[in-house]
Amino acid sequence: MTRIVDLMVVRVATQLSGQGMGLELTEAVKHHLAEQGYDPTMGARPLRRALQRLVEDPLSERLLHKEFSAGDIVVVDVEDAPDDDSQGGRQVVFRATAGFEPPTVEMAVEGAE
Repeated sequence: MTRIVDLMVVRVATQLSGQGMGLELTEAVKHHLAEQGYDPTMGARPLRRALQRLVEDPLSERLLHKEFSAGDIVVVDVEDAPDDDSQGGRQVVFRATAGFEPPTVEMAVEGAE
C-alpha cells in the first residue's frame, strides 16, 4: 500500500520541484496514510482523499504562509498526538531541511553525438 502512496505523491513532488523545493515522506507517514486511506469495502480508493486531507491541503496552507522557501526539502512525518483521535492518536507534521538541488537539464546541441 505504501507503493500506492509513493505513486500518488509524485504529482505533489513535481509541483514543489517547480517551485525549487523537494518533498520527502518518511516510511512512518506513508504507513499512516495507508491506514487512514484504506477502507475494507473500497480498498485503496479513499487513499487519494486521505492524501489530500492530511498532506496536500496542510502543505498548501504552509506554502501560502511562506513557511517553506526555494532550496528547502519539505519532510513530511507523523508524530503521536494523544489528544487527537481523528487520526488514530497521530498527526502529520511538516518540517524543512535545506539542501534541495533541482535536477539539471542538459540542452541538446545540434551536431553533438
